[in-house]
Amino acid sequence: PLIQQLSDDGCGVVVVSSEIPEVLGLADRVLVVADGTVLHDGPSADLDEHRVLDIILKGDAA
Repeated sequence: PLIQQLSDDGCGVVVVSSEIPEVLGLADRVLVVADGTVLHDGPSADLDEHRVLDIILKGDAA
């Protein structure tokens, strides 16, 4: 995909998506934002789909 190619070429890429598996597969760093509040900011390697959903449902800020 184009996004992956750009990233591989060293370009910074911002992806806004509600598709958690897609984001975790593409991103090096993930920000979880809900209602304008950053709930998590960190490496995607620290997350899986269940952890992201837990962050969103609990609404715990980073």
